[in-house]
Amino acid sequence: MRILLAGGGSAGHTSPLIATADALRRLDPSIEITCLGTREGLEAGLIPEAGLPPEFVPRVPLPRRPGADLMRVPGRLRSARKAALDVVDRVRPDVIVGFGGYVSVPAYLAARSRKLPLVVHEGNAIPGVANKLGARLTRHVATSFPGTALPHATHVGLPVRRMISTLDRAALRAEALAHFGLAADRPTLLVTGGSRGAARINAAISQSAPSPADAGVRVLHVVGPKHTVEPPAGAGTYVIEQYVDRMDLAYAAADAVLCRAGSNTVTEVSGVGLPAVYVPLPIGNGEQELNARAVIDAGGGLLVADAALTPEWVAATLPGLLTDRARLDAMGAAAAGVIPLDADEKLARMIPGATR
Repeated sequence: MRILLAGGGSAGHTSPLIATADALRRLDPSIEITCLGTREGLEAGLIPEAGLPPEFVPRVPLPRRPGADLMRVPGRLRSARKAALDVVDRVRPDVIVGFGGYVSVPAYLAARSRKLPLVVHEGNAIPGVANKLGARLTRHVATSFPGTALPHATHVGLPVRRMISTLDRAALRAEALAHFGLAADRPTLLVTGGSRGAARINAAISQSAPSPADAGVRVLHVVGPKHTVEPPAGAGTYVIEQYVDRMDLAYAAADAVLCRAGSNTVTEVSGVGLPAVYVPLPIGNGEQELNARAVIDAGGGLLVADAALTPEWVAATLPGLLTDRARLDAMGAAAAGVIPLDADEKLARMIPGATR
């Protein structure tokens, strides 16, 4: 069987694509997988690094406001559709799977043109424009969160990497602390804004006074590839990383997380049983708050608006949380029971069925 997986533009689309590809190869090593992406997105590097063959189509962003750029979308989409058809005719997949984003629309249109089976996976609680279109072209639709408003939807969860879904945090903790140079006798706060970092989160944690580190909390701050921060003066152990490719070690070292609420982040952090303070991205259609809502309602995390995340809020809230072991344990147990981590296998089993 030959399968074309389409998705990219961000880690939120690329990571579940790669996790699904791995599950498909475990399910049937003879499956041939090709991945469709753009040369500008993260997928251009991540897909080859995962040992998957890439194909590329032109990027077709959808402007949020009327203007000259919006008028160019139809022409750009025709070019991207033609490029996707060229890939389909060369690869000859038995089924196309889309994960949303810029890449998926031309893939969905190519599937319709060639009358190929189509599977759509939606990563967020609120579906994007691409997957609203894709879901109208197939009866094989999977969602990460229950209640996502798409026709024919089956809730399977969000596919995540095996290094996360099989993570034993307790068993890996000593190695993780040593890897980052963190003391074993203090709680650790992991701070991350996702694959690109988040300026608001970076500023709030690094400028807080007194900081969590001043209260005896160790901070592992993943600032993002294009961000820099100065650690608080006299704060003690405050480890700054531009990027971490071993997030299993970061999660194993952590006692709690301060993070955005993208679907990938919520699934991984809650799935491994980490209490979290979620700071939803303030743009878009509000999907990040909904992504985290079930975890919050279960008692597995806190929700803080982006504008409310100030250095003063950090200083008043996070030291007390990180030094309350009983509260952390209760939050972690609550989080772990909300989101399953076997979506990669569920989706991998669903895909071949679309051809029957």
